[in-house]
This record gives sequence, C-alpha cells and structure tokens, in this order.
Amino acid sequence: MTTAGTVPPMLARWFEYMDSDDPDRVLNLIADDFVMSVQFSRGGGTATEFVGDRKALVGYLAQREKSTLVHHIDAGAVVDHRELVLGRTTRDGAFEASFNATLQVDGAGRVRRLLIARTPELSFE
Repeated sequence: MTTAGTVPPMLARWFEYMDSDDPDRVLNLIADDFVMSVQFSRGGGTATEFVGDRKALVGYLAQREKSTLVHHIDAGAVVDHRELVLGRTTRDGAFEASFNATLQVDGAGRVRRLLIARTPELSFE
C-alpha cells in the first residue's frame, strides 16, 4: 500500500525525538536487528558515514548537537512497512541542509533499517 503526501508516523516521531533535549529516546524505537547508515555531508565534499547497529546509533547520538537543529518534513510516503521523506533542517530558522530518510518498520512497529542522507549543498524549496 502506498500513501503519498502524508507525514510518515515513525519518521515524524524519530525527528521529533532527535530535535528534543532527549534524542536518546530514539533508542526505544529500534528493533533488535536494527542497522543504520547516516551519510552526513558538511558541504564542500566533506562527509562522514555513521553505519552499524544500536552501538553505532549510540555513537552517532553522542556526537550530535542537542536541540539546535529542527527537522522539517516537506514530503513523505508510506509504502508497505517502509517510510520515506524529503525534508530540510533549519538552525535558528535559517536553512541548514536538505535530507532524505527511509526506514523500515518490523511487525512489532519498531525500526529495523534506517538510511539518512543530508547535504547543505542544495535546497528543494
């Protein structure tokens, strides 16, 4: 089943938690077999990949700035047990980066797979 033009519920919750003072709450959303890849570009060809399981997510959370960026979901779709979004982050209301995110939810409603790519080099506005 495909539902376009919606805000995918798990990704909306994920980014709500990531934007909060307690982003570690996302650890409660992941499945035992969770695997992620976050491609994080800072622009100018400089990028870092955060890849792995729960331990990698803990490491990613530890290095993030807390409560400084706001994620805005501009378009989204739900396809079977997968959610996809195109969005942007802002800092103090100003554009910071564009991002795409895709996740897969298991039968228990927990995140199994997460792929995020972000870049400050282009905007979809």
